[in-house]
Amino acid sequence: MKSEPTCPRCGRAVQPPGLWTSAWQCDAHGPVAPLQEVRAPGAAALEALLPQAHVPVWIPWPLPANWVVTGFAEAGDDRSGALATAVALSGPDLVGGVGEVVIVAEDPGIGLGARLAGLEGPDPGDGFDASAADAKVRFDGHEIALWSLDVGPDRAVYTGEALAQWLWLVFASADTGVLMCEIGSLRDLRDIRDGGLSLEPPFGAPSPFLTQALAPRRDPD
Repeated sequence: MKSEPTCPRCGRAVQPPGLWTSAWQCDAHGPVAPLQEVRAPGAAALEALLPQAHVPVWIPWPLPANWVVTGFAEAGDDRSGALATAVALSGPDLVGGVGEVVIVAEDPGIGLGARLAGLEGPDPGDGFDASAADAKVRFDGHEIALWSLDVGPDRAVYTGEALAQWLWLVFASADTGVLMCEIGSLRDLRDIRDGGLSLEPPFGAPSPFLTQALAPRRDPD
């Protein structure tokens, strides 16, 4: 059974549009783009997501060695389309074990990236880019500057702006953040939809981090 949409910022249940408003409503955060159920990894899930995406569906390309795509998420509805997308990947951590990263593209104010980063959100906050960039990735011949955010010991987070939307790379665990040095460029999987990209990403088992981080919030009665 499909899960009901939730708030992308906090995971609470949201109220659907009604007679007096066309927006989904969260009791804590007001009008929001509803977060849909996490999509399991696979070609069918990607094919279903791409027609809805109004923001990039980012993937590192080439992928780091032995990394695979492990899930997708989006915020939005049939009327708005997906105003935020998340692509999860898993693979060997450079310092041992298995690591995960989720790459988010979103319109300002959605809050999905901040939630995955463990921030109150919805955006990185003022001054995050006051110093020199900590990393850069390339897309379509252009460099995208990224800044590292201090979010605690359990994850590493880089964020910046690309194509007028927020770009987030959230690594779990924090040690997996060293993989940032291996991510040289990004591709937008929407180019598959538009016929400009021939790319078949490999898929693996569903991402524990994405599933747990975006689980619906169950408030006590």
